[in-house]
Amino acid sequence: MKNIFKLSIGFLMAAVAFTSCNDQKSGQSGALRSSNAEKVYVAPGEHDSHYAFISGGYSGNLTVYGLPSGRMFKEIPVFSQFPTNGYGYSEETKPMLETSYGFIPWDDSHHPDISQTNGKLDGRWIFINGNNTPRIARISLTSFETEEIIEVPNSAGNHSSSFITENTEYVVAGTRFSVPIPQRDMAIKEYKGNFKGALSFISVDPEHGHMDIKFQVLMPGFNYDLSHPGRGKSHGWFFFTTYNTEEANTLLEVNASQNDKDFIAAINWKKIEEYVNNGGGTMMPANYAHNVYDEATHNATSTMKKEVRVVNPAEVPGAVYLLPTPKSPHGCDVDPTGEYIVGNGKLSANLTVHSFTKMLDAIENKKFDGDAYGIPILKFEDVLAGSVEQPGLGPLHTEFDGKGNAYTTFFISSEVVKWKLGTWEVIDRKPTYYSVGHLTIPGGNSREPFGKYMFAMNKITKDRYLPTGPEMEHSAQLYDISGDKMELILDFPTHGEPHYAAAIPAEIIKNNSRKIYRLAENQHAKKATSDADTKVVRDGKNVHVYMTMIRSHFSPDNIEGVKVGDKVFFHITNLEQDFDVPHGFAMIGANNAELLVTPGQTRTLTWEPKQVGVWPFYCTDFCSALHQEMQGYVRVSPANSNIELSWGLGEE
Repeated sequence: MKNIFKLSIGFLMAAVAFTSCNDQKSGQSGALRSSNAEKVYVAPGEHDSHYAFISGGYSGNLTVYGLPSGRMFKEIPVFSQFPTNGYGYSEETKPMLETSYGFIPWDDSHHPDISQTNGKLDGRWIFINGNNTPRIARISLTSFETEEIIEVPNSAGNHSSSFITENTEYVVAGTRFSVPIPQRDMAIKEYKGNFKGALSFISVDPEHGHMDIKFQVLMPGFNYDLSHPGRGKSHGWFFFTTYNTEEANTLLEVNASQNDKDFIAAINWKKIEEYVNNGGGTMMPANYAHNVYDEATHNATSTMKKEVRVVNPAEVPGAVYLLPTPKSPHGCDVDPTGEYIVGNGKLSANLTVHSFTKMLDAIENKKFDGDAYGIPILKFEDVLAGSVEQPGLGPLHTEFDGKGNAYTTFFISSEVVKWKLGTWEVIDRKPTYYSVGHLTIPGGNSREPFGKYMFAMNKITKDRYLPTGPEMEHSAQLYDISGDKMELILDFPTHGEPHYAAAIPAEIIKNNSRKIYRLAENQHAKKATSDADTKVVRDGKNVHVYMTMIRSHFSPDNIEGVKVGDKVFFHITNLEQDFDVPHGFAMIGANNAELLVTPGQTRTLTWEPKQVGVWPFYCTDFCSALHQEMQGYVRVSPANSNIELSWGLGEE
């Protein structure tokens, strides 16, 4: 115990020393050469060469940036309500945030991953995990909108997610926190041997992308931190780092750091898939939401599912193995060939690299070192490819450039280190400002990386930007990695708390980007595609307003006959058929949000008037020279009023 405390104090002192050192360096004017400005400059009217999709962490969303400029283009709402456009507030999108716990308006988004075909980025969809209330989302890279969210049962702290197999057969979600499965009332101190960790394999329909939980592997009660798929020769396997193999339930900073080695769990999902396809596994009662947005009807629906198939590793011999890995490994990264599996041990002096070929040999020749709950533990020396000796302090994550090089972040020593696969020699190192977490190379999590840029996402900003009070946006730093040495060429701020990012050449996506929703294809049940379709209908205390918007008026723009106590539904269709001409809608006293309605789209805002009067609404998105004139009024009468509904446009 004393040794552990000493180790913790030592790391803390090292962190302070490195951060202080970097504080001093950051003020030096030579940190970026002026010529680097040319490398990141994108002339007015020109486009960036790459998209970067950066997780928002505690914002619950996904942000879109351009590289090399570092310009933020868009925030895509995913797991959190977004008043900017009404996501999670409009009647059409509220179902996207339904869960087995009810309506959850927030989550903690971590790890985006772009769909692949034959191990190459195809740019159809991007997936991201909700960490707090375990969920996986699928976002269209045509519309840049969230199309589907599936809740993950038997999970807690959905952290080793959401990583995909190389043909997007599965998006995989692993629990960070082991829990009782099924959930039940039990003493926390009975954790060891009783809690389980669920690793979920969610199938993805190859045409439409629709997700379904195919099976969950119920693993020992460790913490499953991060994961990555095998690729190339290791396609068909999935690898998960674990920590807390001690199965501690309190003071984990000490009690989960006792073992010299934890594990990387190697899962042969092809073998388990075959077992499941032949009827294997057990259907377990569950309760989880599956939310799907229909682009044709512009509506989301939420369906509660009631069972999930679980698999005990003991039922499928040869499907699960444990690779000893020092020490409290965080990132689990697989190189483009699928041969090398990097375990980034946070408390390890060296960086451990396992060999897939040696792993198969160890399995075939039964080179075991005991087992954990019946799962064979492979001998460390028989699966070890090599070690990068003392590369830095606090290794977290590794990415690859496709040229035989790996790049690893070191949190404590605040640096990125470049090293050579196979020889394990350190080639280069560059400081980051400060305390780097993840890094991303476009395509770095695929068979074919695009090794021109790498950017690091830092946890501490300090003096990098003008101060904005006690909290700063996190810092990202872009490096040119096209040469032998890394070159820092740009600082740019990020939104929320980025954990991971996925990046892709713009040419794969940009020409497929949706410009408008065609009115002729709008299947919304309450659309109004011309002024002739507009109307106001009473159904008891519910009042439905079928409204249109176009530069520069609403139709209708005068409504009377609404009463205190009514519930008014504004079903608003944007009649524009021109790219990038959205309209907004805001109603005084509405206790939700505005709407931002894109061309050809229908959205619904609910308003419950509480006061008698004449109340205005208006367009919130500046759309034309007569934007200020785009407004209207709703007359609200007492609850016992006999005034009939009436509406109009241009009538005196």
